[in-house]
Amino acid sequence: MKKLDRFILKAFIGPFVAILLVVIFILMMQFLWLYIDELVGKGLGLGVILEFLMWGVFSILPLALPLATLLASMMVVGQMAENNELLAIKAAGVSFSRIISPLIAASFVIAVGAYFVGDRLVPEAYNQIYTLRDDILRTKNEIKIPSGTFYDGIEGYILRAEDQDKETDMLYGVMVYDHTDNKGNTSLTIADSSKISMSKTKDYLIFTLYNGSNYLEDNTMRYSDTSMVLQHINFARQELVIPLDNYSFEKSDSSRFSDQAKSMSVAELKYQRDSLRHYLDSMAPVHYNKLRETRYFLEGGQIDTATRDPDRALFSSPDFMKWDDPDDRLRAVQRAAESASQFGNEITGMKFEVYEQDFYLRHTDIEYLKKFAQALACFILFFIGAPLGSLIRKGGLGTSAIISVLFFVLYWVIDISGTKLARDGAISAFTGAFISSYVLVPIGAFLTWKAINDSDLFNMDQFKTWFRKMKSRISGFFRPVRIVYMGTPEFAVKPLDALVRSGYKVVGVVTVADKQSGRGLKTNESAVKRYAVEHGIPVLQPVKLKDPGFLSALRAWKPDMFVVVAFRMLPEEVWSMPRLGTFNLHAALLPQYRGAAPINWALINGEKMTGVTTFMIDRNIDTGGILFREECRIEPGDDAGSIHDKLADIGAGLVVQTAEAIIQNNVEVRVQRSFIQGAEVLKPAPKLTRELCHIDWNDSSAAICNLIRGLSPHPAAFTELVSDKHPEPQTLKIYKAEKTDLKGVPGQVLSDGKTYFAIATADGAVAIRDMQLAGKKRMEVSAFLAGFREPESYSCTPGSSKDTITALCCAKSE
Repeated sequence: MKKLDRFILKAFIGPFVAILLVVIFILMMQFLWLYIDELVGKGLGLGVILEFLMWGVFSILPLALPLATLLASMMVVGQMAENNELLAIKAAGVSFSRIISPLIAASFVIAVGAYFVGDRLVPEAYNQIYTLRDDILRTKNEIKIPSGTFYDGIEGYILRAEDQDKETDMLYGVMVYDHTDNKGNTSLTIADSSKISMSKTKDYLIFTLYNGSNYLEDNTMRYSDTSMVLQHINFARQELVIPLDNYSFEKSDSSRFSDQAKSMSVAELKYQRDSLRHYLDSMAPVHYNKLRETRYFLEGGQIDTATRDPDRALFSSPDFMKWDDPDDRLRAVQRAAESASQFGNEITGMKFEVYEQDFYLRHTDIEYLKKFAQALACFILFFIGAPLGSLIRKGGLGTSAIISVLFFVLYWVIDISGTKLARDGAISAFTGAFISSYVLVPIGAFLTWKAINDSDLFNMDQFKTWFRKMKSRISGFFRPVRIVYMGTPEFAVKPLDALVRSGYKVVGVVTVADKQSGRGLKTNESAVKRYAVEHGIPVLQPVKLKDPGFLSALRAWKPDMFVVVAFRMLPEEVWSMPRLGTFNLHAALLPQYRGAAPINWALINGEKMTGVTTFMIDRNIDTGGILFREECRIEPGDDAGSIHDKLADIGAGLVVQTAEAIIQNNVEVRVQRSFIQGAEVLKPAPKLTRELCHIDWNDSSAAICNLIRGLSPHPAAFTELVSDKHPEPQTLKIYKAEKTDLKGVPGQVLSDGKTYFAIATADGAVAIRDMQLAGKKRMEVSAFLAGFREPESYSCTPGSSKDTITALCCAKSE
C-alpha cells in the first residue's frame, strides 16, 4: 500500500466511525420515539431496556451504514478539496479516480460488511425485538393510585384515596371495593390511612390498612326472602393481600417469531421463497380438481361436445329446459341461482387464498432482495458523496451534512415507496427492492464523470440560458415573434431559409423593386423575392423607403423584429419601428470593413481571416452595437465567390442565433470601439468601381493576385491589351492568376503561345490561369492561347495606381 493510500484511508476511517456513531444515535432517537410508550410505566429493569436498545441498534445498522458512507466520503474528499490537497495531488499527475481508489475499496468492504450484518445480525435483532415487545406488552403497567379518583388498574378491585404523601407513600381516606366475586359493590373496606407494598417477585400486593371498617352484604336471598345480611367489622390494622398476574417482566422463548421474514437469514428466506412458490404453483390444479369434483360439474361431460368418448352418446333430450308447471321452472331457476352463488363464493374463497399466499411470497421476495439492495446502497452512495465533495470543495459538518441528508432522504423515500408498491403487487419485488439503485446509479455516474473531468457541477450561465430558452419557447407558442426580413442578393437567401426552417414566423419580406435589363427588357427579380414567392411569404418592393404607403404597409404586418441582410441603408422611421429592434448581418468582422463590399476588400487587402457580424442598426452605416461575431479563415485558393458561399452558410446560423438571443433577452450589445486593439487602423469597404478593377502592373505580384481573387468572379479585375498590329485596346478580364518567376517590364506580356500567359509586374510576373477576352467566353489559358496569335507582341495599358485607388476609397468612405 502506498503512502497516499494510507493517508487517504486514515483520513476516512476516523470520520466514518464517528459519523456512524452519530447516525446510530440519531436513528436510535427515532427508534426510541416509536416504542417509548411501550417501555414507560412497566417498571422494567435497566438491563431489559438496554437489551431492547441494543437490538434496536443492530436493526438500524443497514440504514446507518449507507448514510455514514455518504457523509464520511463527502466530508473527507470535500476537506481535501477545500485545503487544496486534492489540487496538489492532481497537479502531481494523479487522477481523481486513482485518488479515490482506496476509498472505493473501503466502501466495498463496508458494503460486504453491510451484507453480512443484514444476513446474520439483523434477523436475530428483529427476532429479539419482536420477542421483547411481546413480553413487554404482556407486562402490566405499574400500580400508581391517583388522588381523588377511582382506580381500576388492579383486576377485581377498585381503589380510591383522597390524598397521599409521596415522601412516606401513605394514602389517606382509602376506599377498597372487592369485585372478585363478580357480585357488584357488596364488599367495601374504608380506612383512615393505608400503605401499599409489593412482593419482590411482583406476584402479590400487600395493602396495609389502619383505623377502618369492613362492610359485606350477603344478598344471596331466595325468592320469598326479602331480608339482607350486612356484616360490619371495625379494625385498627388490617392487611389485604391481593394476588397479581403479569406485573413482573418475564422473558419468553425467542423462537416464536423466527418464522417472520425480517427474522430470517438469506438462506432461510431463499428456502421459504422456494417453498411458497412451489405451494402457490400447486394451488391451481388443486383448486381446479376441487371444483370439478363438486356437483356443479358432475353432469357437465354429457353436454360437452368437445369431449371425445366413443362409449358416450351425445346428450339429446327434446324436453331439456322445458317445464310444464311454471312453479317447477321457478324452482329450477332458483336452484341454479343458488348453485351459481355457491360456486362464486367458492371461487372467491380460493382467490383470497391465492392472494394470501402471493402476499407472503412478495413479502419474502422483498426481504430477500433488500439484503443485497441495502448493501449495494453503501457502494452507490459513496460514488455520490466522494464526487460531490470534490465538486463543492467543502468539508466539515456544514454543507456536506446538509447535502448528504438531502440525498439520503431521497434514497430513503424512494426505498420506502418501492417497498410498499412491491408489497402491494403494483411492481415486481426486484424493482421495488432496487428502485433506489435505479435512481441513484445515474446520479452517481454523472457526479463521478463531472469530478473526473473537473467540470462545474452547476453552470449557472447554462441554466440561465436554458431557462430563457424555455421561456421564449413557451411565450412563442402563445405569441410567436413576428419577423420582417429585408434583403436582396443570393447572399441573403440562406439566412432567410434558416429562419424559416428554424420555425420563426417570417410575416413578410422587403426587397428591391424589379428591374428591366437586357435587349428584351426582361424583368429581373431579386433572389430573396424568388424565395419568398416560392414559400408563400408576402413581399414589399418599395422604390423609396420613406414612402408613406410603404411605411403603412410595413406597420400593418405588426413586426416585432427586423432582420436585414445585404439591403439598403434604412431610415430611422423604418429601423426604429419594431419593439425588439433591427439587426443587420455584415460579411466582415466589424469594426473592420464597414461598407458595401466587405468580402472583396478583405481579399484585396490580403487578409488571412474574415467573418460575419450581427449588429444593431443605428443612424450611421455599419456602426451599431455588435451582438455576435464568427470568424472564417481565408485559404490561399479562396476568391470572392468561395468566401461569399462560406460566409453565407456561417451567416445563416449566426442570424438564427442572434434572433433567438434577442427574443430570449440573452444578448450583450458591445460598442464597436471595444474591438479595436491598440493602434489598429480601420479599413473601409467602399463600393467597387471600374477604376479599382483596372489592374496597375506597376504594383507587386502579391498585390495584383489579391486584387484578382478579391474581384473574382464579379465584377472581375481587368487589363487592356495593345500591340503595334492592334492599337485599339482589348479588354481582358482575369479571374484566376498566380505568381511566377518570369521577369519583364511591368505590363509586358510573357508567353510561349501554347502553355502559359503571364504579365510582368514590378517584382516579377503573374501567370494568368482563367480569363475572358472582350466579346469572347471565359476560358482557361490553353484554350485562350489556341485562338490568340502572337501574344508576346502585346502589352498592357497603365491601370489605376495606388494613389488613384486610395483617393477614390477616401472619397467613397466620406
